Amino acid sequence: MKYAVIIPDGCADWPVESLGGRTPLQAARTSNMDSLAASGVVGWSRNAPDELQPGSDVATLSLLGFDPLACFTGRAPLEAAAQGIELGPNDWAFRCNLVTIGSKSPTDPTEIMQSFTAGHISTEEAVALLQTLQEDSGNAALRYYSGVGYRNLLIFPENAKEPVFGRETLTFPPHDYTDQPIEPGLPQGPGREVLLRLMQESRRVFAEHPVNRRRIEQGKYPATQCWLWGQGRKPNMELFAERFRGAVKGKELRGAMITAVDLLRGIAKLIGWTVLDVPGITGYVDTDYAAKGRYASEALAECDLVCVHIEAPDEAGHEGSVEKKIRSLEEIDEKIVGPVVETLKKHGDWRILVSPDHPTPVVAKTHTHGPVPWLIAGSNVCPDAAERYDEPTAEKSNRSFEPGWKLMPCLLDADFPGTTP
Repeated sequence: MKYAVIIPDGCADWPVESLGGRTPLQAARTSNMDSLAASGVVGWSRNAPDELQPGSDVATLSLLGFDPLACFTGRAPLEAAAQGIELGPNDWAFRCNLVTIGSKSPTDPTEIMQSFTAGHISTEEAVALLQTLQEDSGNAALRYYSGVGYRNLLIFPENAKEPVFGRETLTFPPHDYTDQPIEPGLPQGPGREVLLRLMQESRRVFAEHPVNRRRIEQGKYPATQCWLWGQGRKPNMELFAERFRGAVKGKELRGAMITAVDLLRGIAKLIGWTVLDVPGITGYVDTDYAAKGRYASEALAECDLVCVHIEAPDEAGHEGSVEKKIRSLEEIDEKIVGPVVETLKKHGDWRILVSPDHPTPVVAKTHTHGPVPWLIAGSNVCPDAAERYDEPTAEKSNRSFEPGWKLMPCLLDADFPGTTP
């Protein structure tokens, strides 16, 4: 059996007034996904437990069959794994976003989050900014690591001689505060003063940096500071092949991940999957969808399970762009889902799962808790009454997984459950 998992990140949405009360998934032309839905099963799951923030870290772990309440330690440690950063038992990793913060208006000095991506700053620009920040820090123990674009890391080694962080340390994702005041999103609890000081120091370092001067001249958002969040210690993850050995009758599944995002790369490495490098993928709506579909199809010759993660719908949701979200879904359907299904069928028995990790409604501009629609089609999957793949169809289904991490064993079960789980 060959498996494919397609994750259109954050594609689940709410009804949009400008679409006549439809969701972007309903409005998009997705003939391949609709065909799969008609030949397979559509249902819903909740991938982010109420106790945890509904980020891609928590929700993706759940979608891939891992209970986040049991294994999640924080977002940043997962991204550290992607970069091959070995964390000690007492090290702390923090996500270090480059963001743009400005006054609400010329007459209102309230600081708001103008862009949690610093206008989708390039990786090259981020490297230059972080290098200067590292040199200016005066603390050789602190280590800044550039990632992809605005997504970067800060590591506090156990010998950093800073106040100890703890479970009571609270930080908040910058994307939760788009166009909103930042004050409620600043760090709280143990280590708060340290984090605030580092964030404030980054403002000083970035203020006159050549990278920002050029961006302002080009009419782009400057990176006004770093934003620290998503902290955690080294996770202890079970290998995917070991966790699901029983589900596939002793076979050790060879998995591969295609993604432009360090978070997903890190999860893949921790669970023992190969990470495939695909030229031209960006983690934004301008990514090379066709390349993802092509590399995924080719990988099925060697791998038992290929997972393709696409960040574009999530980024469109954060921007509040209905048009970009619809366009990204249509690109995913045509250039990834279609070619991958065609290749799967050439390998004999096959099965595919299409599911977002969490909702990112364009109205909310951030991740939310709530159900997401999924579809499963392929060998030994008896079709239900679904005619297309979207949220209303999933809501009518009696197939639900709460918690969502219980969905993966059903995908892998050779005799797909014919009754309601």
